[in-house]
Amino acid sequence: MLDGNRQALGADMIRWRHEIHQKPELGFAEHETAAMVARHLKTIGLTLHEGIGGTGIVGMLKAGTSSRAIGIRADMDALAIQEQNEFDHKSQIPGQMHACGHDGHTSILMGAAAMLAEEPCFDGTVYFIFQPAEEHGRGALSMMEDGLFERFPMDAIYALHNMPSLPTGHVAVKPGPVMASEDNFEITVLGKGGHAALPHLAKDPIPVAAEIALALQSIISRKLKPTDSAVISITDIQTDGTRNVIPNRVTLTGDTRSFDPEVQNTLEREMERTTANICSAHDVGFEFAYSREFASTISTEAEARHVFDAATALLGPEKIRWDGEPIMASEDFGFMLQQKPGCYFLLGNGGDGPGGCGLHSPHYDFNDDILMTGARLWVELVRQQLPVTA
Repeated sequence: MLDGNRQALGADMIRWRHEIHQKPELGFAEHETAAMVARHLKTIGLTLHEGIGGTGIVGMLKAGTSSRAIGIRADMDALAIQEQNEFDHKSQIPGQMHACGHDGHTSILMGAAAMLAEEPCFDGTVYFIFQPAEEHGRGALSMMEDGLFERFPMDAIYALHNMPSLPTGHVAVKPGPVMASEDNFEITVLGKGGHAALPHLAKDPIPVAAEIALALQSIISRKLKPTDSAVISITDIQTDGTRNVIPNRVTLTGDTRSFDPEVQNTLEREMERTTANICSAHDVGFEFAYSREFASTISTEAEARHVFDAATALLGPEKIRWDGEPIMASEDFGFMLQQKPGCYFLLGNGGDGPGGCGLHSPHYDFNDDILMTGARLWVELVRQQLPVTA
């Protein structure tokens, strides 16, 4: 791509990103974002498939004769957060904002598609996957249930996420677990309400719930191996009591995080067993619900090495971090990696300036300085993975 064209594309990517940021859309409602992506992909000549898994889009670009194919995925949805920034491209939709950088991820992939369409120096097929509804863990599954991998057969799939704690334009990539699974739970202690002055006539569920809340933490320290990583977090407590009324019930809700499916199984089993035993000791009933929301995001060794090689070739070894620590946050790309080899890696959004604010903050903004870096990284990966041979 000529320098002048690249400068124009860089300006376009910033404009796209700002437009998407101004009009954030929640999961499965990314209609305007998807329409913008579709217009762009049509303009640059890609074969377009719309409405996959709801508002999902796949653009196909084929060059040469090879049957090899890879997929590159970007997420499009925003969060239900009221933005507190005051720059010109701030959200125009009350209570919704791009606080996780999906506006940047989408713009990066649009830019990479433009670069590869102009100079298709590869041999094979690239699928540009624009996914809805990542934030609540349903978009990847929805696209897969709509035949993503059957309709668009690919050898491997890749995705990136910006990371504010990583220096601008640096890359962190590793094989194995990158992000954790997320499971949700709801524990309801069923007691017998009564007057606060006559607790002996009631079966107070509050001290029982408090005992459960403390006992659950012993699962981490006493039921798991010390080398296993897991978190149990109670994030909400509700009762049907009031100032002078002992409640009938107390409900504890929260989530767990881990990297190993066997650890997930242990957490679920031991949490229910602990709840049942404590409630039995206090002669109260209980209800226990546990759901698997996000799979652990696990990169395969070969594909992580491919990203490492492409990033090193493009950016130099001094900007690449290999085999870092996994993160306890969750990402629904993990469901795709259960079916296909692939890699999920992090692109530094910067510790200062516009990219320095933490993800999911009402003050967050994506760092436009890494848009072109991300697009060029995708191009380099495609050219290495689908090389033109003599």
